[in-house]
Amino acid sequence: MDKMIFYSTNLSAPEVSFEDALLGGIAPDKGLYMPRRMPHIGIDEIIGMRGMSYAQVAFAVLRKVLCPGVDSGSLRRICEDAYDFEVPVERVSGEDYIMRLDRGPTASFKDFAARLMARLVQYFTGKQKRDIMILTATSGDTGSAVAQAFFGLENIRVVVLFPKDEVSERQRKQMTTLGGNVTCVSVSGTFDDCQAMVKEAFCDDGLSGLNLSSANSINIGRLIPQMVYYFYGYSRVADKGEEVVFSVPSGNFGDLMGGLLAREMGLPVARFVAAVNENDEFVKFVETGSYSKIVPSRNCVSNAMNVGHPSNLSRLVALYGGQMDETGRILKMPRMDDIREDIFAVSVSDEETRDVIKRVYDEFKVVLEPHGACGWWGVERFREGFGDKGKVVCIETAHPAKFPDEIVKAIGVDVEVPLSISRVEGMNEKMDALGVDYSGFREFLLKRFL
Repeated sequence: MDKMIFYSTNLSAPEVSFEDALLGGIAPDKGLYMPRRMPHIGIDEIIGMRGMSYAQVAFAVLRKVLCPGVDSGSLRRICEDAYDFEVPVERVSGEDYIMRLDRGPTASFKDFAARLMARLVQYFTGKQKRDIMILTATSGDTGSAVAQAFFGLENIRVVVLFPKDEVSERQRKQMTTLGGNVTCVSVSGTFDDCQAMVKEAFCDDGLSGLNLSSANSINIGRLIPQMVYYFYGYSRVADKGEEVVFSVPSGNFGDLMGGLLAREMGLPVARFVAAVNENDEFVKFVETGSYSKIVPSRNCVSNAMNVGHPSNLSRLVALYGGQMDETGRILKMPRMDDIREDIFAVSVSDEETRDVIKRVYDEFKVVLEPHGACGWWGVERFREGFGDKGKVVCIETAHPAKFPDEIVKAIGVDVEVPLSISRVEGMNEKMDALGVDYSGFREFLLKRFL
């Protein structure tokens, strides 16, 4: 089995191994790493996953990508340690399903990528006997998942930036109550401001002594684990060779890219529904072929999707034969007809999001949170446009208890709070506060950590 090779979407950096791409985070030319080719998984092997646990499915998929860079025994142990919780796939009505990715330690789908990534970082830094700093920006659940995943790991420090007015109290407390090797920074701006500072720090030679890496979905180490739950979900609902539609609530587009890479490996996917909130730059791009960022990003109830320029669009564009630089400028147009064939893009307003939460509860007694509601709205629009096109799996990305005010307002019911959330209530928070000026952030890093 050959090692996987990764190239930069800006096409001006050397190709690297997964280990170097993971620990480097972003390519030297400011591009994002993409696999040169994906290994293939046959349909018989995919159907055979039906009888496997999630950890077993993860090993079956990831060994094709990560071995021999990671030895097989270590990878199996990493998967078993990372995925020790349930992953329910529930039939809602007819051939429409929900895959609940909210049962991990921070009740968010981000746990799936963060937990495996943290263990892989520890595996490789242990081999190299080096320290590393994980620098990440969050619009909601990434920060808490990354902070929890890396908390207490030796030789790894974590700095999380979040927009102070765009994360829920429970999302914030899941990261700000940790302390130890985790530092949280409240930024008086948007997620895009946080993400821009993180990207600039990676390209700052004056910070090289910090050994920076990222746990945002700009890091290929976040995308690779996200392929797994598409295989898992498919194996729970599909018959052999049957094509399935996945509806994906989308913000920074890491989740969707995980699905697209799974499709490249052979997963029978008929189409992806990319459901965004009022930050509809991707929907307009698909419709018109012209891309324009939304600055500043719009603050919506589905806050983790408040992204006016998704970083992973450069990967999506590359997958379809084009080139987009880190600023959003398209240097070579992708195959737009293929994108439109593979991806049904829709935008959901806050009013529609709240309406979906109420309607789905009233009709099916199923509780959705705002992000999953966007995905379900996408399912409804897909059914309207394409009719009976087989099975649809909607990804629910966070536990409804993370958004208690919105849930009570929509359905008048208090959702039972899982231990992963309730245990942080009343705990002391520790955080620093900064503006959106990069020089201030740079000075903060130098004074605090060098």
